[in-house]
Amino acid sequence: MSYTAEELRAKLVEMYPELKKCDIAVDLEFDEGRDAWVVTFKKGTAQRHAFLAKKDADACMEGRVCIYLGVLIAQYVKDMEEELRCV
Repeated sequence: MSYTAEELRAKLVEMYPELKKCDIAVDLEFDEGRDAWVVTFKKGTAQRHAFLAKKDADACMEGRVCIYLGVLIAQYVKDMEEELRCV
C-alpha cells in the first residue's frame, strides 16, 4: 500500500480526535531499518515518540484502528495534560 506521511498523519488525526482536541502535532518519518514509521507527538515543550510498524500503518490507512497506537496516544494525551495543562 502506498501513501505519504501527510496522508498517514491526516488519517491518524481523523482516527484519534483527541490529538486535535488537545492541539497535539503529529510528525512522521519512515525508518527503513525498522520498516516502521517514527511517530512524534508534540505539544509545547512536551514530546513523545512511538514506532508504528508498516503493516499497522497500512491497516490504519484502511480504516482499521491500531490498538497499540491508540493506547499510546491515550497515555501521551494524559501525560501532556498533566505536563502542560491540556484540556
